[in-house]
Amino acid sequence: MAIYFLEPDSDFPTESQLDKEGMVAVSEELTLDMLLRAYPKGIFPWYNEGELVQWWCPDPRFVLFPEELKISKSMKQVLKSGKFDFTRNQNFEKVIQQCATVARKGQDGTWLTQALQAKLLELHRLGWAISIEVWEKGELVGGLYGILYGKIFFGESMFSKVSNASKAGFIQFVEELKEKGILLIDCQVYTPHLENLGARQIPRKEFLELIKHAKAIN
Repeated sequence: MAIYFLEPDSDFPTESQLDKEGMVAVSEELTLDMLLRAYPKGIFPWYNEGELVQWWCPDPRFVLFPEELKISKSMKQVLKSGKFDFTRNQNFEKVIQQCATVARKGQDGTWLTQALQAKLLELHRLGWAISIEVWEKGELVGGLYGILYGKIFFGESMFSKVSNASKAGFIQFVEELKEKGILLIDCQVYTPHLENLGARQIPRKEFLELIKHAKAIN
């Protein structure tokens, strides 16, 4: 299947045009408008510095239903201990910088390019992108960020400088989202870390139907 080349003002491929591989389009530019149109369609940018912008919608999709969150006994003890403090939107820029630079096993470079970080900051200023910060004794030791559309949170990335920091922040945030009636947390692609917390894979078709049901497009 030929790769769809996306112009800044052109539409993303429809659901019937998506292929099994998950890459739905490439583009030379990354604009704020493209991001605002992409996420509600279940599409996100994922590429390396110096490459064309690649837009993805994987099949299957890795998601977490808030009511399926799993918290181990050891994590319950960590949360009860008061070891960590949690804030929201206190240092979005630092969180995405840490997500971009933290070392990850088996992964070189980062998909959080300078251009993407700049656009995410714009989304944050507009109220779409949010961050959760995890603090230990006044130091930022973990965090996560994503895009909130309607009743769906599109999780993007997380980082941890000390054991259990990002996991604790994620659990704390999911509990908040559950109380607010969020129906689904998009985790994009499989990781054992999130599988242990209850995330699972569902068919892309089901995921896109859930987006429509949740009226994620504002």
